[in-house]
Amino acid sequence: MRSKALIFNPFWVAGVIWKHGLSRFITDDRLYLKVAYFLSMNGRVLHLDHPRTYSEKLQWLKLNEQHEEYTKLVDKVQAKEYVASIISDSHIIPTLGVWERFDDIDFDKLPNRFVLKCSHDSQGIVICRDKSQLDIDAARRKINRCLKRNYYYCGREYPYRNVPKRILAEQFLVDESGTELKDYKFFCFDGEVKMLYVASERGKATKFDFFDLDFNHLPFRQSYPTSKKKLAKPKNFDQMIDIARQLSQGFRHVRVDLYNVNGKIYFGELTFFNNAGLLPFQPHEWDERIGEWLKLPV
Repeated sequence: MRSKALIFNPFWVAGVIWKHGLSRFITDDRLYLKVAYFLSMNGRVLHLDHPRTYSEKLQWLKLNEQHEEYTKLVDKVQAKEYVASIISDSHIIPTLGVWERFDDIDFDKLPNRFVLKCSHDSQGIVICRDKSQLDIDAARRKINRCLKRNYYYCGREYPYRNVPKRILAEQFLVDESGTELKDYKFFCFDGEVKMLYVASERGKATKFDFFDLDFNHLPFRQSYPTSKKKLAKPKNFDQMIDIARQLSQGFRHVRVDLYNVNGKIYFGELTFFNNAGLLPFQPHEWDERIGEWLKLPV
């Protein structure tokens, strides 16, 4: 659930209409990103010749540094093999099956609790906590809708353009809360971890809280409200930072997502363009501060 301030922001609403309604009809990525940026970032102009902010620099990277191998790294199926080769498969969430069609899934062979994900996007997720209560028709509609969509068109994140569209089932996980699985998202620049945010209370009113590497709460936000609960620093937080550092080696910038299940660290995904670089920072000065960490050859 997005904050009310953004839901009724006319620029944000126009941005959603633009990205989802017109995206396929604009073939010029540079033009598309300039318009999408203006509409999504509350009327700010995108400067591509001399980008300064983090958000501007992400758009520059989309257009000027395209790496074909990133397609494998954002693929939720293929990325597991790459990550396991670096930090071992003990940090990989077990895969229960992979299919190209929803109707090929044999639910009788799946455990009582599991998670379905589309390999190529960020919204095709179905969480099953009790198979006897799963609405298979609703799950089919959601997954099939996502399988028809090319995630690249929304934010012009080129790695997603050619990701094979598949469905995977993973082992169901829950953290120390017993009710949710918090997501720890580490921002890495040239192999160094600089900050993170924690996504919590998913499925209710999702919260995003930004922290520095001493787990001090940072005074800004993007899109989602911050949690009113005090989030505890994981006991093995230093190990999580080390894993993020290992996985970010060789990349100008990548976000490394991890889970922490009662001290057991699991890999989530690699993201090269946080929120497609199309969500405003509040306050805006943090867009400039974070942008200083992202070094471009311009």
